[in-house]
Amino acid sequence: MKRRVREGGLGHPLFFLAVSRETRFSSEMTKPNFELEQALLERGHIRIAGVDEVGRGPLAGPVVAAAVILNPKDIPEGLNDSKKLTAKRRAALDAEIRSSAEFAIAEATVAEIDEINILRASHLAMVRAVEALTPAPDFLLIDGNMIPRGMKIPSQAVVKGDARSVSIAAASILAKNWRDQVMVDLAQQHPGYGWETNAGYPSKQHKEALQNLGVTPHHRRSFKPVHNILYQE
Repeated sequence: MKRRVREGGLGHPLFFLAVSRETRFSSEMTKPNFELEQALLERGHIRIAGVDEVGRGPLAGPVVAAAVILNPKDIPEGLNDSKKLTAKRRAALDAEIRSSAEFAIAEATVAEIDEINILRASHLAMVRAVEALTPAPDFLLIDGNMIPRGMKIPSQAVVKGDARSVSIAAASILAKNWRDQVMVDLAQQHPGYGWETNAGYPSKQHKEALQNLGVTPHHRRSFKPVHNILYQE
């Protein structure tokens, strides 16, 4: 039986070529670049820091933030949103960032998360990371749609910033690598929850371990799955 190929529309070979090109161009456009930083340099700013946090979704462990001031003449190649990179590539970029840029990493604890909520705690970690940079930055590019309360330096919130700014992408890489290592260390103290692989996120193994092994001091009691186990009727 002969198959008929409809000309034009979805069945047309040119359509697939166009989609392929669009996808490729779209992927290239979403890679972070130095455009935001360059515009700020042209406005007279000198020390521009990218700021990002990691760990708002897990049921356990701290939330971690990093602030990074890249050297415009020595920007590591391949910077991207940490979630889009393999662990091996993140580790390599982490080392490159540390050797070529100024950076600071800070945490907000589980107790602080439970006391002030995860959004405020993630902002607190950001403020701490920025305050640890010496000398201080003169402008901040902050991932997200909010500027943290208490941030005293001129700032710009950048939605999906880790896909737009190389400085924010660098911060996301440092924060994720740091937090992943924290969870690996905690996994050795509390085996069975799978933190060495799930980083405290609510994987099937983690949720089953909560039911079978109970809640640890590193679990966020204000998060519903943990709260429900503590206060089961």
